[in-house]
Amino acid sequence: MQHSSSCDSKNRNVKITIKYDGSNYHGWQVQKNAVSVQETFQNALAKIIGDDIDVKGCSRTDTGVHANMYCIGLKTDHPIPCARLKAALNNHLPLDMAVLDCEDMPLEFHPRYDCKRKQYIYKIWNNEVRDPFMNGYALHYRYRDMDEELLNKAAAHYLGTHDFTSFCTLDNRRIGDMRRTVYLSKVERSGDIVTFTVEADGFLYNMVRIMTGTLLRVAQRKIMPDDIPSIIEKKDRSFAGPTAPACGLYLNKVIY
Repeated sequence: MQHSSSCDSKNRNVKITIKYDGSNYHGWQVQKNAVSVQETFQNALAKIIGDDIDVKGCSRTDTGVHANMYCIGLKTDHPIPCARLKAALNNHLPLDMAVLDCEDMPLEFHPRYDCKRKQYIYKIWNNEVRDPFMNGYALHYRYRDMDEELLNKAAAHYLGTHDFTSFCTLDNRRIGDMRRTVYLSKVERSGDIVTFTVEADGFLYNMVRIMTGTLLRVAQRKIMPDDIPSIIEKKDRSFAGPTAPACGLYLNKVIY
């Protein structure tokens, strides 16, 4: 599929895969009065190839959200080899951001529209005592009665194709098709870390964080696992759980 761009005349399309700690950023997209991942990346890129920059991201991420894998499309005429571009970017980027890979792609490649699936994880530190080294990287949930098997049973109800209106923050964005297909949804424990993993063909605004908040209500026995299908069917945000904080959320994998 071809996607129009103001820079389709460029003779190269480079896919750059990065990872970043989102703690110091107000999400991916450039903003007027806040530091974003995109702005920081573009500033580093400009030092290498100049100011003629056209980059597209694979997803919008919110303030404080992290990424283990984030893909960027760069349209350029600059001849720098991918290996050198990777090394140069890692030299200029701040320590909370790193380039994992660079590769030339067909000119029609778009990191967002050509994405088939995305996978997110949400980390919960489940211990009575907070861990200072997990601050900003996992939600601290102090109650020791968190039953990951009960949460996994609830998470299984997210699987399949549904209208996820109940799991979306509605704002001024245009409301379109609210159906998404979830291919993977599970909760696992490793020591004191409980991780919710969800993979889908796309996600609505705050969808994963609301899914997580609903699972926390299951942990508190305020919602039962078998209540999830009816919450989905109601298509009403007020029936789902709260929006979990951004700190535990990671864009984990982008699948093309």
